[in-house]
Amino acid sequence: MKRAWPSLAFALAALALWLWLWPRSDERPRLISSVREPASNVSPSGSTPASPPDSVDSEETDLNLAVDLNAAGKTIRDDLKTLDGVLQVWQTNFLHTGNPVGTNAEITAALTGHNSLHVAFISPKNPAINREGELCDRWGTPFFFHQLSGTKMEIHSAGPDRKRGTADDTTWTP
Repeated sequence: MKRAWPSLAFALAALALWLWLWPRSDERPRLISSVREPASNVSPSGSTPASPPDSVDSEETDLNLAVDLNAAGKTIRDDLKTLDGVLQVWQTNFLHTGNPVGTNAEITAALTGHNSLHVAFISPKNPAINREGELCDRWGTPFFFHQLSGTKMEIHSAGPDRKRGTADDTTWTP
């Protein structure tokens, strides 16, 4: 029986550590908001002037780092610059030492709060995210993320023809 105690103690310690580190079901991604000037004084419906709320609850506020993504009056270069900015904030905050990696859907999931710290850099409700959970350009085509290094990510848009590798593609290289 004395030989079983170390194994049993190790198993119980491992179980306790696992339970302590396992995300709780009630734990929602924390949303980080940035300070921005309103783009206009018109509400999203276009009918009445929008006024900022007196107080903001960070648990109920969408992240504003990509609020202008695919916005009217902006260009695809603006969109790519916005995404590059989100990636820069990812790298410089919350112990992330490089870019999120994987497919578009995996990168989008990480940026919307499915990361080790449960911090959302882009709102999961951002209209640029399609049903498959991918960030899309203004023509509805998923962006292509190409990892150049641990800290540099090239971002590609297929352009208006929605086909990668054609003359109307736009690429952002940091």
